[in-house]
Amino acid sequence: MHTSSVTGLNRMRRTLVPTAAIVVILAVWQFVCATGIVPGYMLPSPVAVVLAFGKDPALLLSNTLVTLQEAALGLVIGVTAGFIFAVGMDRFLTFRLALNPLITVSQTIPTIAIAPLLVLWFGYGLAPKVILVVITTFFPITVSLVSGFASVDPDLLDLMRTMRASRSQVFWNVKLPAALPQFFSGLKISATYAIVGAVVAEWIGSSVGIGHMMTLYRKSFAYDSMFAVILLISALSLLLMKLVDAIEHVAMPWEGNKGRKDQS
Repeated sequence: MHTSSVTGLNRMRRTLVPTAAIVVILAVWQFVCATGIVPGYMLPSPVAVVLAFGKDPALLLSNTLVTLQEAALGLVIGVTAGFIFAVGMDRFLTFRLALNPLITVSQTIPTIAIAPLLVLWFGYGLAPKVILVVITTFFPITVSLVSGFASVDPDLLDLMRTMRASRSQVFWNVKLPAALPQFFSGLKISATYAIVGAVVAEWIGSSVGIGHMMTLYRKSFAYDSMFAVILLISALSLLLMKLVDAIEHVAMPWEGNKGRKDQS
């Protein structure tokens, strides 16, 4: 009984503390704006930002769907490519040695510098946005999976070889389950990168999408609407992370049971 009470208090604290912190930040923000400490043209109040969502909800929704389409398509391709490359790097040493520096160097180039080139090469359509999302989401998946494959207990691999297991059996029954925690950690990062990558690409060259709307709001000095779009981008990223969490619980039910045992 005592243990269950402590667990309930811990769960309540995990909910109340972050909520209270957000409320305090919003209250201070509203106070600073309402008292004129910071001019409204520099920092719109939370109330003004919320009201900005109602100015043209249909336009906001249509552009949001475009950005989500770009992010989802790029994320699927990036995750698929990252998985294939990670398996190849784990299987072939020469392949890993050749690709390791190239993959690392690809992440040192800012996405904002790549976007104009992609627009120049592929035009103003869907392709440059998707390619930029693929570039930004590919790295976390590849690195996390390669690390996960390498973390397998060598004794377990020796046991599988002793039992004359094939390479595919070792991969599906040992390596992949062992790499799933790292994979989902990388997928959460890639999911947030997908939205940001799509928005950055839309900044450079697009006539639709959330990034395009941000550009229009900036040029018209509608900073309340611009902050509303920023808030929307954060909300979309959080929703994608929650979706990944849900998929992780389905794919790895034993991790959820382990967490409940640790809390008890």
